[in-house]
Amino acid sequence: MSLQIVTPEKAGLSTDRLKRLMGVLQREVDAKRLPGAVVVVARHGKTALFESVGELSPITGETMRCDARFRIYSMTKPIVSVAAMMLVEDGRLLLADAVAKHLPEFAGQQVAAASGEVPVQRDATVHDLLRHTAGMTYEFLGSGPVQRQYAQLRLGSRDRSLADFTHSLASLPLLFQPASVFEYSRATDVLGRVIEVISGQSLQDFLNERVFAPLRMPDTSFTVPPEFHGHIAEPFARDPEGGLQMKVIDVRTDAALASGGGGLISTAQDYARFLQFMLNRGELDGQRLLGPQTIDFMTTDHLGDLPVAAGGSRALLPPGHGFGLGYAVRKQLGVAPVPGSAGTYFWGGLAGTSFFVDPKLDLFGILMLQAPNQREYFRMLFRNMVYAAVLD
Repeated sequence: MSLQIVTPEKAGLSTDRLKRLMGVLQREVDAKRLPGAVVVVARHGKTALFESVGELSPITGETMRCDARFRIYSMTKPIVSVAAMMLVEDGRLLLADAVAKHLPEFAGQQVAAASGEVPVQRDATVHDLLRHTAGMTYEFLGSGPVQRQYAQLRLGSRDRSLADFTHSLASLPLLFQPASVFEYSRATDVLGRVIEVISGQSLQDFLNERVFAPLRMPDTSFTVPPEFHGHIAEPFARDPEGGLQMKVIDVRTDAALASGGGGLISTAQDYARFLQFMLNRGELDGQRLLGPQTIDFMTTDHLGDLPVAAGGSRALLPPGHGFGLGYAVRKQLGVAPVPGSAGTYFWGGLAGTSFFVDPKLDLFGILMLQAPNQREYFRMLFRNMVYAAVLD
C-alpha cells in the first residue's frame, strides 16, 4: 500500500482513540463474536491505522494477517460502477441507454402485478442499473412471487456464465416499474454483462486492464490463486449468536459467473488504494481513470424523491441517506444513526466487509472481516469509533 504510514496525529487523528478501536475489536475476538479483522483508517492521503486482530481462520487458529483475502461481496459494486463510468467517459455508453440496447434479452420486459403481468411503462436504463431503480430485486430480500422465481431459477448460482445469467434473469418479471422505486438488486450483475458486451472482454479482463493494473490492486479478483489459499479469511463454522450461519462462496476454484454485484475477493491494502483513488476524485499515483466531475456525479444522490422499497432495501439505506451510482450517499449531518459529514458515501458486503469515504474530512475507513450475521453491528461500531478519533 503506497499510502504513507504515519502517526495518527500527523493525519489529524488520535492515537489513543484508534487504540481504543482496536481494543474493542480485540474484546469482540476474545468474546468469540468475531473471528478476526483487518482495519485501515486513512486521512489526508496518509495511513493512520493499518492493523489486524484475531484469527485468519477459526479452523486453523492462524493469526490474522494484514494481507488476508476477504470475500467482499457487494463491495464489488462500486468497482464495477467505476468501470461502467469509464465506458461512459470513453464515449461508448450513455446512462440514458436502454439496457435492451446492449442486452436484447431485456426487450419487452413485464412487471408483476396483482392482476398478472403488465408491460413496462418505460425501459430500464443503464442509469437505473447503477442506482438500483431497474425494477429488479434479490431473492433474499423477500418471499414474494418474484423473489420465489429468482430462487427457483437459482440466480445466485455461480455455475452459469454471466451471459447465461442475464438471459435467465431477463425471462422473469420485474418487481417494480423501472425508475419508480429503489430496490437493491442484481442490477450490477447485469451492468457487468453490459461492460462485457461493449468492451468485447470478459469482466475480469476488463477490470484487470482498466482498473486493477493502473491502480496497482494485484490481489483483487474473482478467484484466489492456489498459492494464496492460505491467505483467505474465514468465518466461524457456526454463528456465535445461534443464528442460521450463511454459507460463504468458495473462492478457491474458478466460478463460471463473474458476479459484478458480489463476486470479488480483495485485501485491505488493495481496497484502500481504490478508496484513495475515489477520494482523489479519479486519480492515484499519476493514473487518472475518471474525471473529477464524474466522481462527484457518482457520489451524489440520484434517487431524489423516489421511494425506497420496504423490507431489506429500506434497511440498507439509513435515514438521511440516498443512493448515487454504486454508493449510498449521506444527504445531511443529522438524522442518521451514525456520524458522518454530508456527502459521505459508503457500502458493505454480505460477509461483513465495509467502508466509508468522507470527502469533507478527507478521510476513509475500511473494516475487513468475515462475520455475516454480525455485520450491521460492526459497521456502526467501526464508524462511531473512527469518527471519535478525528481531532478537527
